Amino acid sequence: MKHPARTLTLALTLASMACAFTPASSSAAETSGNPIVKGWYADPEGIVFGKQYWVYPTYSAPYGEQVYFDAFSSTDLVKWKKHSKVLELDRIDWANRALWAPSVIEKDGKYYIFFSANDIQNDNQVGGIGVAVANKPQGPFKDYLGKPLVGKFYHGAQPIDAYVFHDDDDSYYLIYGGWGHCNIAKLNDKFDGFIPFENGETFRSITPEGYVEGPFMFRRGGKYYFMWSEGGWTGPDYRVAYAMSDSINGPFKRIDTVLKQDPAIATGAGHHSVIHNKESDSWYIVYHRRPLGETDGNHRVTCIDKMEFDEDGKIKPVKLTNEGVAADPLK
Repeated sequence: MKHPARTLTLALTLASMACAFTPASSSAAETSGNPIVKGWYADPEGIVFGKQYWVYPTYSAPYGEQVYFDAFSSTDLVKWKKHSKVLELDRIDWANRALWAPSVIEKDGKYYIFFSANDIQNDNQVGGIGVAVANKPQGPFKDYLGKPLVGKFYHGAQPIDAYVFHDDDDSYYLIYGGWGHCNIAKLNDKFDGFIPFENGETFRSITPEGYVEGPFMFRRGGKYYFMWSEGGWTGPDYRVAYAMSDSINGPFKRIDTVLKQDPAIATGAGHHSVIHNKESDSWYIVYHRRPLGETDGNHRVTCIDKMEFDEDGKIKPVKLTNEGVAADPLK
């Protein structure tokens, strides 16, 4: 016996799932659509390498399945190409549980991916922030150190959520931390250790008010912009806030929330990165969010929207969209 009501419910469910992964571009003015790629992806790291935009997200799944990274490249922000499994767990001898929150940087013709692994809860467990290296941005990446780069807790920061910041003086910094604490450390030339600060400390706390996780930094107009995620990553209150300072070491005083849920669009908007097209001087925020109606904590999708500044250099609140952004080719 057929059940029309059940058939209709199934059809609506399948349609809803399709909408969650279908770019919302239009023929009149083609845009990226949000999400920008199909599948559950979170914690996206966006960066420009040469004439291509790259996004490296977490494969958003239970820890037992979160064992590799995919990457995506684009020449215009609209059409994205998938590069599967650029790094896999079995290429890292010391990692055995999960990979997430990648940060990728190029130096001297090599590409380095910094990542979280094993979700350690104390200094007696093996894990933390690792590094892998490749000759191309699409990998394949292989373990660089044979051990974690940061495998202990300093200033209360769980060693997760790494971001590598390349400053204007050609120095590189690792900014990281979970459990409500954020540290900064200056990387050495080989990326296999750190250069202590003038006062002798290696890891310096720069934790601002409200910080939870997901740090990111960029420079604009001589100012350091420090951004981070607040709230719980599985909840609708997940959001991004920011601070500004004249120094990379802060102090960083919280200014405002710049990214948060829109009940008409999506919930749980957070753990972001920022892409800057220097030629067009356009800024974009790449982030994850949870489609409306989703209750599974791992059901997150990667999206992109414009990020703009006011006349004083402060970041304007970001508007979540289904359309995403228009094409902005790199020249």
